[in-house]
Amino acid sequence: MKVLKELFDSNKKWAEKVKKDNPAFFSQLSEQQDPDILWIGCADSRVPANEIVNVRPGNIFVHRNLANVVVHTDLNCLSVIQYAVEVLKVKHIIVCGHYGCGGIRAAMESKSHGLIDNWLRHIKDVYRFHQNQIESIEDLDARADKLCELNVMEQVANVCHTTILQNAWQAKQDITVQGWIYNINDGILKDLDICISGPDEIAHIQRLKE
Repeated sequence: MKVLKELFDSNKKWAEKVKKDNPAFFSQLSEQQDPDILWIGCADSRVPANEIVNVRPGNIFVHRNLANVVVHTDLNCLSVIQYAVEVLKVKHIIVCGHYGCGGIRAAMESKSHGLIDNWLRHIKDVYRFHQNQIESIEDLDARADKLCELNVMEQVANVCHTTILQNAWQAKQDITVQGWIYNINDGILKDLDICISGPDEIAHIQRLKE
């Protein structure tokens, strides 16, 4: 179990360094959790939320799954959103995808991948919604990049369509939902210029009446 021992050793070094920089850090952190941001990202090991925005633990509440998908029947994701919105009172929800996403690539293929195909159907739906736009792009890598972006935008919409966000907005809670994408080739985040802060900014059919 050499690899696991190395992880424990690395953890001790990290904790010691943090305490050296700020002796009160862990005692303060243990008292409460008060992040302003919920981050919904991909489970890809190359996209750790805290590290790519260079913030310490305690600043971002995180949910990650394959290809940063928000499904209205996924109780795991919905429970995270509800806790973040209703208990933590976050002010921002960020859906962050990334270029070079394996889930996006797999969704663009026709071959079977096993159980995961059921999850990839949600991404295939995004492809179908924007099929003409995507297939007008000749380069396959550029196609995948475009689907990565479109998938983020679709998941931003899905977050906004939940009863959780609708109820929060009706209660005049100040909360925005944004879409970003991360480039694993240079470490830079890109704002996809989508930021929704209320029900008047989503499709009429998705709005719940007060």
